[in-house]
Amino acid sequence: MPAHAAEPVAEERLANPLTAPVEGLDEALAAVEAFDRVLVTGLLRPPPARVADLAEFARAVAGSPLAGRTAEAVEKAAAGAAGEDHLVALAAARTALLGAAHSALTARADESTGRTRGTATAAAPEQREAVNLLLAARSWLADLARTGWRGIEHELVGSAAQIVSAMLPDPALRRLATLLDGFAAELAASCPGAGQDRVPARRWGDLWARALLLTLPGAAESSPTVLVTGRLLPLGVDLHEHATAAQAQVHAVFEPADGGAPRLVRASVSVPKPDTVVAAGVWQLLRPHLALLTALGEGRSMHLADMPLTEEGDLIWDQERARAGEPADAFATARVALPTAAASPTAPLDRHPARLAEPVFLEGYAARRDGDSPLTFDFPGHSLAVDTDRVPAAGPLTPEAVAASGACIGLLRWDDGAFHVQPLAVETTVRKKAVVLQAGAWAGGTTDKTGARAEKTATDAVTVLRERAGRLLRT
Repeated sequence: MPAHAAEPVAEERLANPLTAPVEGLDEALAAVEAFDRVLVTGLLRPPPARVADLAEFARAVAGSPLAGRTAEAVEKAAAGAAGEDHLVALAAARTALLGAAHSALTARADESTGRTRGTATAAAPEQREAVNLLLAARSWLADLARTGWRGIEHELVGSAAQIVSAMLPDPALRRLATLLDGFAAELAASCPGAGQDRVPARRWGDLWARALLLTLPGAAESSPTVLVTGRLLPLGVDLHEHATAAQAQVHAVFEPADGGAPRLVRASVSVPKPDTVVAAGVWQLLRPHLALLTALGEGRSMHLADMPLTEEGDLIWDQERARAGEPADAFATARVALPTAAASPTAPLDRHPARLAEPVFLEGYAARRDGDSPLTFDFPGHSLAVDTDRVPAAGPLTPEAVAASGACIGLLRWDDGAFHVQPLAVETTVRKKAVVLQAGAWAGGTTDKTGARAEKTATDAVTVLRERAGRLLRT
């Protein structure tokens, strides 16, 4: 069960909110799917079936402040005459529907854990981006929507490269530039669109809508920050690894030095990586940029002094403002500090069901796996699916260890119509001994044979690449 696990009512509190239907959720997601079908075929000449999808989409926001703008945009789109402003309105409505779904699911997660959550405040933009580049990006995204995913060709997709190159030197535009660059790369790998058996309509719809809204001046403004001082107690790390990049996001409880209420925070680091660096070798790339990873691997707290913290709970990490503290057991933190830690709000553009990742503590369950079905934690009166596919290879935590566990720190997520948990650490028994296995146990280095071998391989690969890069720079 999640936080407050020691209380007798915790299992009941978890069961009802996470298993009961969320009113309006299916309808909101169905409307988004209808609009995504329109993007597959394109808005240049939508056939009758796609016009019906547009009408369904408009009905979904009929009672909202976006109703008028969306209805006008849908009318123009159905006639094949949607301008860029109309497409922005459609992207805003789609984002609002997914944001409403995120809010409803987050409320259910908070109800299950008894967690309180702060509210976001709107901040006025402090700077203006290069409007001509934003307009160029918007024009490209509009051309994509008119063409549709089935109609994309290399020439259209490749035209984003010049826009991205012009944006990257400007820090205020880098967020949008990075998104456009990755989006264009995905589209290029799928060209020509007419030859694709399946189109990732939801993903490309997400990327398209987010990028289009980021072309609005001020939309990419950084979240306001405050300086915080106190003790940081790591819970676990969520590791994302791709062929050319890796990201580690540490979830933790922050206890202010002034005695204020503890709160859930995150600290993240992302690095480029060669595709030859895999498994535990990834920590070698991440470790120098985030001392918190070493503290997590060693089972220690950290003391922060005037560390910037955003309203959404993200620490803007500065190595000079942090120092290693005393030993801190993650499960002690989960049992004692997590139940009283408040959560942070989510920025409007970041509200999406896929972004839900709430730290929870579970115990008192029986792990069950039926045939090829996913692992499940059974509690009295309900069950919770376990996503062991998210357990990284860069640590000692394995699906088998999760299945044999008696307690778990994880992230509560929502996908495919249901809540599930992503394990970050478990208490289990190995050779009749009680042990704790963390997904990030090797983050600070390891003597484990498998981990040490991967570290050495990574060292060799990085050394070779640096030597090659040095030779190129000297020629």
